[in-house]
Amino acid sequence: MSADETTTTSGATSATDIPVTDTPAKKGPPAPVKVIAVVLGTAVLLSVMVTMFALPAARSAPHHVPIGVVGSEQVVSQVDRLTGDSFDVTAYSDEVAARDAIETRAIYGALVVKPGADLTVLVASAASPTVATMIETMGQGVADATRAQTQVVDVRSFPAKDPRGAGLAAGALPLALGGWISAMVIMLVISSAGGRIIAALGVSVVGGFALIAILQFLVGTFDGNYWLTSLAAMLGIAATCFAVLGLREALGGPGLVVAAIALILLGNPLSGLSSAPELLPTPWGAIGQLLPPGATGSLLRDVVFFNGNAIAHPLIVLGCWLLGGLVLYGLGLRRERRTHVSDVDVVEFGYRETVDA
Repeated sequence: MSADETTTTSGATSATDIPVTDTPAKKGPPAPVKVIAVVLGTAVLLSVMVTMFALPAARSAPHHVPIGVVGSEQVVSQVDRLTGDSFDVTAYSDEVAARDAIETRAIYGALVVKPGADLTVLVASAASPTVATMIETMGQGVADATRAQTQVVDVRSFPAKDPRGAGLAAGALPLALGGWISAMVIMLVISSAGGRIIAALGVSVVGGFALIAILQFLVGTFDGNYWLTSLAAMLGIAATCFAVLGLREALGGPGLVVAAIALILLGNPLSGLSSAPELLPTPWGAIGQLLPPGATGSLLRDVVFFNGNAIAHPLIVLGCWLLGGLVLYGLGLRRERRTHVSDVDVVEFGYRETVDA
């Protein structure tokens, strides 16, 4: 070996001179322990999933569902007494006022009781087919007690191709899974931070157009403005996708677990898309509206069938998830870059500087 290869300058340390110590490989738990852990862990996970998906449906019942009554004070008091805590009754001066309240999402329906006339039941099946049926049944009970005939008027209904809104209810799981799976694929395929942002935006735009095209032109659930409805779907997908990206970048593997719990385990069964938030056990219905699947479903429903009324709450919820995901993503990148600089110091200078996060 030549002198040039063996001599180093005084005071300097070559990267190849850093002492390397052999550390014994850590042994994991025995194979039988791993098998038992996998079996028990999977059983617990399946049990939790079945509970979260089945229990809300099995315990479905009205909890303070807002409805209206047009009639005398005696009639309003009687209906309020009969419904108890299941429905919150509000009195309206006339049928026009009750219709306006339905269209602005203040109430789900109303009973119009006029002396000597048929009882008119106002419902909005587009708000919730299940609640509409409950209000019809209630109206029939009042009509039987007063020996009057009933007339049901559907103020806002689903299109004839999907009269029960099955497409919207079935879309809850794709909405929850779509953003989560898209974020996972983006993280696996794309390594650059900017590329992931662009890909997430692209997935949101294309996914929004595709989802609404299927629900509107193939299934027939929607019949509103395609472009506005697609924008609502884009926001929902973007909020989900960026939330997953941010949680993963900031928290690592545990972030994906948090995202899966919030979006799939809780978000899908608590979305209320198949019934109504007020039919879920308290307070789970309200919690579901704070998660992306529930907020996206409410936003789509309000944009398509109620002329954009009551969209403030879902817009704020989705905006918070989107902004929160971006903030977490930025914080995670910043921490990663600082860690990378610290690791370079170890290789080049043989020591690690303390870096404050």
